[in-house]
Amino acid sequence: MFESRVSADVLRVRRPDTRWLSTGFAGGYQRADAAYNCTVPEGFDRTDLSAYVAERRERAGFSDEGPAMLTGVELRHARRARLDGVEVVATAGISNPAHLSMDGERAAERADSGGGETGDDPPRPGTVNLVVGTTRALDEGALATLLATAVEAKTATLLAETGFTGTTSDAVVVGSDPSGEPAAFAGSATPVGRATRVCVRDAVRASLAARYGGMAGDGSGDAVPESVAAAEYGVRSSGRAAVSRVGQ
Repeated sequence: MFESRVSADVLRVRRPDTRWLSTGFAGGYQRADAAYNCTVPEGFDRTDLSAYVAERRERAGFSDEGPAMLTGVELRHARRARLDGVEVVATAGISNPAHLSMDGERAAERADSGGGETGDDPPRPGTVNLVVGTTRALDEGALATLLATAVEAKTATLLAETGFTGTTSDAVVVGSDPSGEPAAFAGSATPVGRATRVCVRDAVRASLAARYGGMAGDGSGDAVPESVAAAEYGVRSSGRAAVSRVGQ
């Protein structure tokens, strides 16, 4: 299995020689012994992110290189879920919700006209980050499918729990043990996909409860924003695309 440890506001999820796929900065496929999630301070404005993460790893006593994500959520709110050879560690904060408008959708009530539109502004650090690891061996295509499976489960969980589809800076890192039992697919109908969906749901729910005061009394006292406009940061994706039959 994967070993998870927190030191100096840095989360390390470690398993030697893991194949990772990351949507974080400098993302993509990578073979490395660990993946990271780092809490950044309020007002964070560094742009040399790789150098910054290296500094944070050194301060935390972690020598392994690997893909990394950044978050504004304190790691005391991180929660881990394990099932059938899958492990997920989640941090969840909703200070910068993202909403996709849907005609007649109940959750659209949360995306009132005070919210901003999507643009080119850099993402804010309050985010939902996931590190997903499986003991199964997945090739690059199956690992990409696992990432999609995890994102789908995260979106479904956030929509049910908060009314938002995500935040403006969500990131996911998925990892596979190349020496494990091979799995050709990782969609929702597969054992690894089913376990991932359940773990993502339960880890995200638990982190939200910890962050917003619902678990063991260690919450911050904050509340999930009632709308995009009520959030500190947020975007609402609206407008209409031109849709036609293919070839028309």
